[in-house]
Amino acid sequence: MERDTSFREQLGVRPIINVSGTMTHLGASIVVPQAAAWISAILPEFVELGELHKLASHTISRLTGAEAGLVTASAAAGLTIGCAAAMTGSDIGRIEQLPDASEMNNEVLIQLGHMVSYGAPVTQGIRLSGATPVTVGDTNSSSALRLAGRITDKTIAGMYVVSHHTVQYGMLPLKEFSRVCHDHGVPVICDLASEYDLRGFLEDGCDLAIYSAHKFLGGPTAGIIAGKKELVRACYLQNMGIGRGMKVGKEGIVGTIAALNAWEHRDHVAIRTAETRTLTLWLQALSTYKGVTATIEPDPTQNPLDRLKLAVNPVDSGITAWDLARRLAAGDPPVIVRDHESERGHFYLDPCNLHAGEEATVAERLVKELNWAKGHPGEEATDLAEVKARRLLAQLSWPD
Repeated sequence: MERDTSFREQLGVRPIINVSGTMTHLGASIVVPQAAAWISAILPEFVELGELHKLASHTISRLTGAEAGLVTASAAAGLTIGCAAAMTGSDIGRIEQLPDASEMNNEVLIQLGHMVSYGAPVTQGIRLSGATPVTVGDTNSSSALRLAGRITDKTIAGMYVVSHHTVQYGMLPLKEFSRVCHDHGVPVICDLASEYDLRGFLEDGCDLAIYSAHKFLGGPTAGIIAGKKELVRACYLQNMGIGRGMKVGKEGIVGTIAALNAWEHRDHVAIRTAETRTLTLWLQALSTYKGVTATIEPDPTQNPLDRLKLAVNPVDSGITAWDLARRLAAGDPPVIVRDHESERGHFYLDPCNLHAGEEATVAERLVKELNWAKGHPGEEATDLAEVKARRLLAQLSWPD
């Protein structure tokens, strides 16, 4: 059955095809039917949110193996709330005092190679709680001794980030990071927003695991906190403090429960097989083009998925990687690729968020733009700095 896309037309927004991945600025993911149904069912109803949160905690515990769980507004909110919980525990007076953390221990350790931006700086998420980030190591080097040397009486947590954005070498593995922190009585908070594995990070020593509900899980915009019961309770109590501005509604909670239930019964092997077929189709479509090299790359954080890496030689292809990405995004239909590394001469195509038939459309758009570049070499070449400046200007001039 053909999918009805008319609602986007009614809204007056572009009907984009997303091969960038589970990106928040593109709507993150396709919400699974179970979550959409539960959200629709709860919206007209009244419910005691405390009871709903208990139900979510049981569901999160079952799937993650954690002692307790909590749904919050987003993974980013979860990081801030987790830091706040590490500072206050269940002390209501302290909870109401934040973000004024004076007279509290308030330092959160983070490896320098993990200080990335997910659209906002991860360190800002720490600071929003009232805590102070303290760096460990260098951009490309860390060690157990250096981590231990940064722990003081003021240390309330270690923050560990798992993301393709982080430095992928020279950093302490989670198990070692956790061992050092735990040896000094320090809990570990993990940013796992885009991770598949709901159990392994907790088994490796994470005390609070923070996931996104709206990325690989296919839920509504929400965050999931899973971990030790006392810490999760302290996170829940932040709703009486800074967490109030990060609260999640009934639709977010039940949608997340439904997405977790669906994840438990999802045919992950069949999905991987379909994604592999898509990657093969793209490889075949690109195989005859001079100046482009298409390869399959596994996810850098060991998620069970692959992406197509398209390296572009502008001399032989007639176009730069960033201009090819720009033309794909500007065309009809717009195809949005993962272009955050385009200055290095390549970008990625992620097959995980495609509707049926869109993989063929993506192949057609790639072929069309590469054929155009072959006939018009360098004709619309742009300076990368100018491209970045235009993007920033567009943000600064919003909503015009």
